Amino acid sequence: MMFETWWLLALPLVFGLGWMAARFDVRQLISEQGALPRSYFKGLNFLLNEQPDKAIDAFIEVARLDPETTELHFALGALFRRRGETERAIRVHQNLATRPDLPEPEREHALYELGQDFLRAGLLDRAEESLRRLMSGPYAASAKRVLLELYEVEKEWQKAIDAARELQTLEQKSYSVQIAQFCCELAQDALQRKRREDAVKWLNQAVAENPANVRAPILLGDVAAAAGDARAALGHWLGIERQDASFLPLVADRVVKAYASLQEEGTALEWLRGLLKGKLAPELLDTAYKAELDVNGPEAAARLMRDQLRRQPTLLALTRYFEAQAAVAEAETPVGDAPAAAEAEGDEEAKETTAIRDLLQLRTRNLARYTCRECGFRARLFYWQCPGCNRWETYAPRRSETLG
Repeated sequence: MMFETWWLLALPLVFGLGWMAARFDVRQLISEQGALPRSYFKGLNFLLNEQPDKAIDAFIEVARLDPETTELHFALGALFRRRGETERAIRVHQNLATRPDLPEPEREHALYELGQDFLRAGLLDRAEESLRRLMSGPYAASAKRVLLELYEVEKEWQKAIDAARELQTLEQKSYSVQIAQFCCELAQDALQRKRREDAVKWLNQAVAENPANVRAPILLGDVAAAAGDARAALGHWLGIERQDASFLPLVADRVVKAYASLQEEGTALEWLRGLLKGKLAPELLDTAYKAELDVNGPEAAARLMRDQLRRQPTLLALTRYFEAQAAVAEAETPVGDAPAAAEAEGDEEAKETTAIRDLLQLRTRNLARYTCRECGFRARLFYWQCPGCNRWETYAPRRSETLG
């Protein structure tokens, strides 16, 4: 009975304490909201309605009334940078970074944002200076990633290698694809400076970093060809078939020239004809057509393209077929003492073939494109680094024929 009495007395007491606590929380919430300027809520409303210009004006007013709102300053700087107003973004983040009362984590945040501002503005030295101050701490990995991007823009490939290795250790993630490509870039620089030994050293390092890298053997073949060793060059280029045969079209013209220098044009044609029977035919079509035309003439080139049309009909094969037919028709057009009727008939046939050829050439001139797997950027040339998204090895070495 005593227990029940105390329980009945405690119930209203607990209820009363809960009511008082709720009243206190509501008053505190109202007080905090009342302390915020109306411009803050106006700015949020503009952002939600996708009106960034008006949102920026409202947030500037808030920052003027309450300079201590660091998070708002960060948001303001990010908005400025997104709109391309890098000078205003730099001022906002510089003011934050130089504030003596700012806690260290927020100062590092300001330096990181400042580095991105400088990078967007093209002030690469100042971007590197800001980001280099963040080599430890919570923003270290993010700063190193931006630095890696910066070094790629500057073509500072040795620094890029060092940054990628640091990221590899920090993130426990492989950067072997990128490091191998940086080594290839250094090799190409060495080749342009006629430093063959340095180029070979960097290319061997690229293969060690990423054995699947195809660019290195292509360049090793170029080094051997430049030194006059066509047989060694062929060894590097033809060896790509064991790595990834889809990259053979990138070296097909080189292979034909190397065989020609060895006076083995027939071997080159045999190699190309064999590949035309497989999946690589669309990419090798032009090389095979030109090689056949140069060695055996337009009639042989026309037969090759006719056979190819039966196997894999494409607009490009049809275009090359009519090019060869036009060449044959021009060569066979009667001249001199031939009867007038035969001459007129030959002229008409040649004109029709030429007209069809010209129409197909016009239609297929810009047809085939390499396409980036990451961003969809399409280009006539093959790139190891996509010009659209700056990713490495995102282009498949096969072009697509699209009419769109």
